[in-house]
Amino acid sequence: MDVNFILLFIESIPLQFDIFGGERAALGSDDPIIKGLVLSMFAVTGFGILLNIFNSGVRKKMVDQVKLKRIMKETRGWQKERMAAMRAKDQAKIAELGKKSSYMNKMSMEMMQMNMRPMMITFVPLILIFYLVLPALFTYTVAISPIPLNVIPGDMFQLTCTAEQAADPDHVCEVENALYLWAWYFLSSIAFSGIIMRLTKTSMDLS
Repeated sequence: MDVNFILLFIESIPLQFDIFGGERAALGSDDPIIKGLVLSMFAVTGFGILLNIFNSGVRKKMVDQVKLKRIMKETRGWQKERMAAMRAKDQAKIAELGKKSSYMNKMSMEMMQMNMRPMMITFVPLILIFYLVLPALFTYTVAISPIPLNVIPGDMFQLTCTAEQAADPDHVCEVENALYLWAWYFLSSIAFSGIIMRLTKTSMDLS
């Protein structure tokens, strides 16, 4: 799985909550500065792109990309060899590669630390912008999906409004499958992160 997706997923978890009001998916305003579905969609996407550029800039400054890619290439090569040896039931090769397991685990841990370090810097500005700026600018839902996107069981990671929520007059959802403000930001960030990382040469792709 893409490491960048994992990091964006981790960052997005607290965005589901109004930390001041204690409600889930309640970020937004009844009387937002930016009105209209289309304008809101593009504006939130713009914020996602700008924050991705900021994240990539911090990453470029803080992470040794040459070292990171060297570690990634080395660990992936070892994992590929190990899987091939296990499929072939080559016990001698498995034993030989097993001698490197401690070193490879150490390299994997270092790689994860290198990836997490920029997040420690970018997380605070993201939270401040998301809780202090975006709720004043936008309403609770800023886009509509043609299908439900709540693929994770339970209500921990709801991206779209359910029919029950839309039918509840006291709920922020007005339309079924409407995308919450935080959810559209998350999807926009995922959509553009790969492109921005390639443009800024901070991609974790070895090709």
